Amino acid sequence: MAQQFNPSTSASPRPIEPQSDSTSGLLSRLVDEISTLLRKELALAKAELSESINQAKLGAISLAAGGAVLFASLLVLLAAATLALAHVVSDWLAALIIGVITAVVGFVMLQSGKKTFEASRLKPERTQDALRRDKDMVERRIS
Repeated sequence: MAQQFNPSTSASPRPIEPQSDSTSGLLSRLVDEISTLLRKELALAKAELSESINQAKLGAISLAAGGAVLFASLLVLLAAATLALAHVVSDWLAALIIGVITAVVGFVMLQSGKKTFEASRLKPERTQDALRRDKDMVERRIS
């Protein structure tokens, strides 16, 4: 860069500022880059959210289909277990025992299925990390 002396000051020479490096030019470029960055981050957030929603949909469909098949087979198995246990104890006690066991197993299955829909799994973590890095970078450039 060429340097120019300012006769009004006795300070050391300062560089000539071309039009593209002027303060207004730099601010304009910074605003453009920040807006581009924000658009890209928004697109990333949308993509992550869409991906999370699709995964949740697939999980829900899988749970529903598996639940329907398991329910049908469970009814048959419960009837068979009740009939088998009825040979050892009275009929009403056999039905009660099988009912309690089935309720416990069903509760455990529901608890594990709820974990699929936890809010933390739907959070766009990559976007949050990228935004934090961008914020740090902008702060470093401004200061």
